[in-house]
Amino acid sequence: MKNNKTEIKEYEKQISISDFLRSYNQNMPATFPRATMLLLNKFREAHAGLFKHGDFWSLDLHRKKLIEWLPRNGGLK
Repeated sequence: MKNNKTEIKEYEKQISISDFLRSYNQNMPATFPRATMLLLNKFREAHAGLFKHGDFWSLDLHRKKLIEWLPRNGGLK
């Protein structure tokens, strides 16, 4: 009999903004812009539609959008 439970992958989990910030900055190459808490809050305001689960972040959903957004919006190198 098959188990119908689907395991949520690490990058799909809903995490706090501080966990997202830490993971994002640790896992990006040194040449990519760094995120800050201030920039993440600005990103959340600019992309409110991506936050249907409240103030939770997902590496899968938000990382790529943030990579594209940061250079144009003050990301630190």
